Amino acid sequence: MNKIYEEILLAKVQNRKLVALLLDPDKVEMNYLSDLIEKIKTSPATHVLVGGSIVESDKIDELVLLLKAKLSLPIILFPGDPSQISLHADGILFLSLLSGRNPDYLIEHHVNAVPLLKESNLEVISTGYLLIESGSQTAVERVSQTQPLDRKNIQLVCQTAKAGEYLGNKLIYLEAGSGAQLAVPLEMVNAVSNEISIPLIVGGGIRSQQAIQAAFESGADMVVIGTAFENDSNFFKYD
Repeated sequence: MNKIYEEILLAKVQNRKLVALLLDPDKVEMNYLSDLIEKIKTSPATHVLVGGSIVESDKIDELVLLLKAKLSLPIILFPGDPSQISLHADGILFLSLLSGRNPDYLIEHHVNAVPLLKESNLEVISTGYLLIESGSQTAVERVSQTQPLDRKNIQLVCQTAKAGEYLGNKLIYLEAGSGAQLAVPLEMVNAVSNEISIPLIVGGGIRSQQAIQAAFESGADMVVIGTAFENDSNFFKYD
């Protein structure tokens, strides 16, 4: 069953843009989860991602189960390592950090996750993950101990994304990082979109609906909103 990915592919063919809300279990206040869920329902979100670079919370399963009970949207794991895998989610972005050369994030964590994934019903979606320089050190950079790709070197980013597609990744994710000062450059989004044939996800540093629209117009198939929604769950009510 590849229902989630098939829907993403269909949306790309139909030029129907997707919005994913990224929820960090460490930052979600469980006492206010019902209110948060109601705001997700009234948002344009098409998917919910759960995870982060570092997650210390032991409530990932509880959070996923509550989200699934109240939302009809796909709940997809966005894990920093195998400890963040919940068997109750619908799918998982199986992220390989192609922008870095730390073997833990290229293959080691994936190998360690196999026993869990084999016993699960999670839809595993292989995703080439590219960290793009964003003006400040992000959590992904600190945790992975890798350098982001130069935001001015669009050719290298395009080659890396295409290599990810050649390797068999089903998605390419351009990431500026949580709380990034600068979003992924629009000209880079456009260039990568034109280079690859698989769906393109863009996230990090996007703080307005205008910025979401600009990313879509540049070629993003899905935009991920994390910090902006964490800081203001009424984010989508503003023009």
